[in-house]
Amino acid sequence: MINMIWMGMILIGFGFAAVNGNIDAVTKAVFDGAQTGVTVSFGLISILVFWLGMMRIAEDSGLLKKVAVMLGPVVRFLFPDVPKDHPAIGYILSNMSANLFGLGNAATPMGIKAMQELQKLNPDKGTATPAMCTLLALNTASITLIPTTLIAIRLNYESANPAEIVGTTLLATAIATAAAILADRWYRRRTIRRKQPSGIGTGRNPDMKG
Repeated sequence: MINMIWMGMILIGFGFAAVNGNIDAVTKAVFDGAQTGVTVSFGLISILVFWLGMMRIAEDSGLLKKVAVMLGPVVRFLFPDVPKDHPAIGYILSNMSANLFGLGNAATPMGIKAMQELQKLNPDKGTATPAMCTLLALNTASITLIPTTLIAIRLNYESANPAEIVGTTLLATAIATAAAILADRWYRRRTIRRKQPSGIGTGRNPDMKG
């Protein structure tokens, strides 16, 4: 669906350019954009390789295991319907750890694997479970200690102080994460209330009338 939307936007843009006689400007913008994309990508490679290497060192040294132990109670609170020793928990912890360090490219594969494992626990394969919705919300609004990718982009564009966004990014992602968790808890409780028989919690027998 997203591919169709982008294709439609591109075709509409070329159509308007052709009608207005600006096709040359659009063609130039396409090639300039492609060149800029390649340049930015090369600039990102170095910083991403550095932080991925640091993550590997942290993994080999046992630091990630300690982080996972610290995050364990949080994950069990956020995902109460996932068994403690299920493989999905490990992938969720890896996804959260990568997001903490702003490594979105490294977090995405772990998030996909976590979703695949959660799908195995899903009794209704056509509907997302509460755990899957929670993971999606956390992955989208994850709190970030070090915005690695954004720092790399700012370095690539010769920012005078590329790391000055660390504080504001931490605050913004903390607020976003808190909002995502509150919304997730609210929807979970609403879903549970909908599934409960009408007499539960009211002191009435749902089979009794009057």
